[in-house]
Amino acid sequence: MEELDRSKGFVLPSLHGRGRLVRLGPVMEQVLANHDYPPAIARVVSEGLLLVALLGSLLKGEGSQLTMQAQTESGAVSLLVVDYLDGAVRGYAQFDAEKLALLPAQPSLFALFGKGYLAITFDQSASKERYQGIVPLEGSCLSDAVEHYFVQSEQIPTLVRTGFSADGLQAGALLLQHLPDGEEGRERLHVRLDDPEWDHLRAHGETIKAEELSDSNLSLDDIVWRLFHEEPEIRVFEPVELSKGCRCNPERIRSVIAQFSHEERVDMAADNGKISVDCAFCNTAFPLELTSFLN
Repeated sequence: MEELDRSKGFVLPSLHGRGRLVRLGPVMEQVLANHDYPPAIARVVSEGLLLVALLGSLLKGEGSQLTMQAQTESGAVSLLVVDYLDGAVRGYAQFDAEKLALLPAQPSLFALFGKGYLAITFDQSASKERYQGIVPLEGSCLSDAVEHYFVQSEQIPTLVRTGFSADGLQAGALLLQHLPDGEEGRERLHVRLDDPEWDHLRAHGETIKAEELSDSNLSLDDIVWRLFHEEPEIRVFEPVELSKGCRCNPERIRSVIAQFSHEERVDMAADNGKISVDCAFCNTAFPLELTSFLN
């Protein structure tokens, strides 16, 4: 049976390691469906969706949200935004078609973004805490940039791998991390990138193949078993089902517009008496009659 649009976590106590697997299919197609992206842009948005599902599913507590943003002023892609909330993912990209046309068919991260930065924001619902880390956008792909983020901003040794099917309609990702022995504030204690446990964990993770990650006929449990069946204990958690998560709808947009004064709403309205609100995530316009706010 095909296993798509879900994530699964696991822990390796003997190695003080934790991991997460994600596989996307129809959900990824649904997010891309409203945008006529060129292949290179569709690929980077898809990778962003994979990564935000991978990281977001680590959050605890209903209502916790993770947002990942890659931005630059010099590249073909000026902005990529993806986010995760309670198993729902969404994302979009803004790009310069003329600059993109000058790039090879499979451009590198630097070719797409130039010199930019990656920002990851964690909104924890239980504690009401909000934390954001920002690092340079470095590496050959977004996965590399996320690895650098955890090493530089969180001080957690991290391995990220992604894989896409030949047609690009299915994709999977793996996250491995060495758990810190302790922490003081947000500073991790006793974290070493050359720790023997981390070397062992990373070596196994690096054997994963792209086709294994994207193959929906290979269960996520089977991947964990292939990688770590020699370990004395593997704790595997219940999967998290993933869905398309654009949260725009006429009622919500109306409630936001209603918070503005009448004069401000008049300024928003076009000559035809309508306030048009565009959702960048689903590429949909929501026209609202100005007169409807007078009731």
